[in-house]
Amino acid sequence: MKKIGKAQIFVWILALVPLVLAAAVYSRLPARIPMSWDFGGEVGYEPKWHLWLVAGLSPLLAALFYGMPALDPKRRNYNKFFGSYIGFQLMMMLFLIIMNGICVVEGLRPGTVNVAMAVCLVVSLVMVYVGNMMPKIRMNWYCGIKNPWTLSSEAVWTRTHRIGGRMFFAAGVVGLLGAFIPNNTARIALLFGPLLLAALVPTVLSYLWFRAEQRGRA
Repeated sequence: MKKIGKAQIFVWILALVPLVLAAAVYSRLPARIPMSWDFGGEVGYEPKWHLWLVAGLSPLLAALFYGMPALDPKRRNYNKFFGSYIGFQLMMMLFLIIMNGICVVEGLRPGTVNVAMAVCLVVSLVMVYVGNMMPKIRMNWYCGIKNPWTLSSEAVWTRTHRIGGRMFFAAGVVGLLGAFIPNNTARIALLFGPLLLAALVPTVLSYLWFRAEQRGRA
């Protein structure tokens, strides 16, 4: 891995934002705040101290993201997509800041945020970034589409992540468009339907490509 740079430090700073936000507003929050929303729009309320658990995810994930490459047998490959790896960490920290922000805003002023739209938009943007990132990912044990076939062949890994990148990008675009439909069921379908295909199709193709590669060597 490269030495610690400004981007990595920025990731750690962003990881602390949810904790700072929780500390700043905690005394003003009601005893129970909204922490979950189901597909039908029903809100789940929990004791406000649970906000600390959600806020604590950011520094935990930031530490894991930083430490995982050192444990990876293919750690040297991270240098080949280090910029994208840092970018993914930034996206995840921003995602968690927004999720914490939604809980805080809805706790202080219920009904302010269209939660279904906001979540669909943010998740879709993450998918678009992941789609752009995937073709750049080199073989490793933690990032990307990992299965017995991609981890057994560099060629299969590369082909799988190229098609996976296109599909995740397309799924993200569909999710972005679907977020503006004023129907929660349609939003969820247009978010998770393409996402499921984007995860399933490259996995099936990786198996087929690996089998074809093995037959060609026989």
